[in-house]
Amino acid sequence: MSLVEADTRAGAAVAAGAQPRRRPPVRKLILNLISVVIGIGLWWGFSLAGHDIPAPPAVLTRAGELIADGTLAADVLASLTRVLAGFLLGVALAVPVGFLMGWYAPVRALVEPWIQFFRTIPPLAIIPLAIVLMGIEETPKIFVIFLASFLSCVIATLQGVVGVDRTLINAARVLGANDRIIFGRVVIPASSPFILVGMRVGLGSSWATLVAAELIAAQQGLGYRMQSAQLYYDLPTIFVGLITIGVLGLGMDRILLLAEKRLTSWQETR
Repeated sequence: MSLVEADTRAGAAVAAGAQPRRRPPVRKLILNLISVVIGIGLWWGFSLAGHDIPAPPAVLTRAGELIADGTLAADVLASLTRVLAGFLLGVALAVPVGFLMGWYAPVRALVEPWIQFFRTIPPLAIIPLAIVLMGIEETPKIFVIFLASFLSCVIATLQGVVGVDRTLINAARVLGANDRIIFGRVVIPASSPFILVGMRVGLGSSWATLVAAELIAAQQGLGYRMQSAQLYYDLPTIFVGLITIGVLGLGMDRILLLAEKRLTSWQETR
């Protein structure tokens, strides 16, 4: 073997060894399944130990009944519509507001005190005012969810824009880029990881606010069904609602996480 061939093979081996090792997806899936089994086992154990919680078979039976009569599907559709409407409206407003606050100091000085002011007020405390001003239809329910999503996402977007490396911006200016090009080619890509994290936090806040939002004269919805079950001490129905909200929220979060991985593939991660 010649010296050139040896050096080439050695360099290829070093390059291959330098690549980060990724955990096999099968191993991750197995660990996820083990975690779910352990969680269900602990739940079942608490039930058998005499704690006042329904066992998994009782919850599964109740879920089958709610699915059979169409109640669960109607509740899921109602709640999912409210969450998606409030969440998407919140993100649609939070992203441009966050960009304006991060890029223009006067806008930040004018708007940030109000953002911080409303962040200290729980969205649930807005419910009485929302009922008085907006009535008892769908508008106040969506507004409360929108507010929770907006406040979570706008801060993340602001932090993403403010945290852009000034060296990148200065280098773009030296190369002759104007503000529009810098904003589109530097600021938006650099702040996109923060925006996506803010969207995930906003999505969690939207689901967390759902149950309280459906206190407003709702006739359908997972939160409404859980509150009605509370009056009759119907614990299996409450557990069905909790698990359904958790599964839906987890599924939507995984979708955002997948989008984050695809849109920020350039970012170094562990």
